[in-house]
Amino acid sequence: MTDAMNEPGLAAGARQTRVALVFGGSGPVGAALLRRLAGNGWRSVAVSRDVQPDRAGVRWLRGDLDHVDGLPPAVDAIFSCGPSDAFARWHARAAVTSPRVVAFGSTSAAVKQASADAGERQVAARLLGAERMLFDSAERLGVAATVLRPTLIYGTGRDLNVTRIAQLARKLRGFALPGDATGLRQPVHVDDLAVAALACVDAPATRGRIYDVPGGETLPYRDMVARVLAALTPSPRLVMLPPPLFRMLLATARMAGVARDFNDAALARMREDLAFDIGPARRDFDYAPRPFAPTEAELTPPA
Repeated sequence: MTDAMNEPGLAAGARQTRVALVFGGSGPVGAALLRRLAGNGWRSVAVSRDVQPDRAGVRWLRGDLDHVDGLPPAVDAIFSCGPSDAFARWHARAAVTSPRVVAFGSTSAAVKQASADAGERQVAARLLGAERMLFDSAERLGVAATVLRPTLIYGTGRDLNVTRIAQLARKLRGFALPGDATGLRQPVHVDDLAVAALACVDAPATRGRIYDVPGGETLPYRDMVARVLAALTPSPRLVMLPPPLFRMLLATARMAGVARDFNDAALARMREDLAFDIGPARRDFDYAPRPFAPTEAELTPPA
């Protein structure tokens, strides 16, 4: 769409290379998406707060959703892999035109609406408000927008979910859980999310829709943790404790300054089923994520 981003040497009349604008390209999902875009013949303009070196198929701009210089006037698709509320505000006033937008939100928009924790309810409200704002601006601008809501993301050692469990287990040489930590989970790999985002662009049924994008396997919380520990070398021991004893030890740990951010709502969710329907995504854009089988490299933060 933009001549400056076309592949050199294209024959006259040949199809132009498609161009994407990617926000959050230096994050886990964004990095996976940029690889997928390049592998599928796209050229990408990516935005990062930090200086990033250009590479094949990717031109980096330094900035953020509040201000960035050098954006192309038009692209074939815009992808948001960062804060959804900031992106929604940007899109409402953006000068970049594009017929297609795919933005990542979070299943927390649904899960945390009725949380006992006020802060978590605020998170849900912010996510839902961002989705509404995006769809409102998309309708006004005649843009086809899609929102993808992932579950627990893993795959690069940069997540705050399964990698955090692995880090704590390494440090303590073990991991404890209450015996009733049986709520269902669906961890999703970053590369499966990248595939999903790219698939949505050319799937007409996804326009104006919100999709849950869980991982390809549903398993109890304690089994998810067990697989995380089994991937580590040496494998830390998983200890299951009676729930009253676990709560007592957790309270002691909080008093000692450990696990302060692990609130009562998070503890209660270990017992809750946080499983989402993969059917609509499978039907509309052939979503087929992998089962949960993390490797040690995927659970190790980058140096």
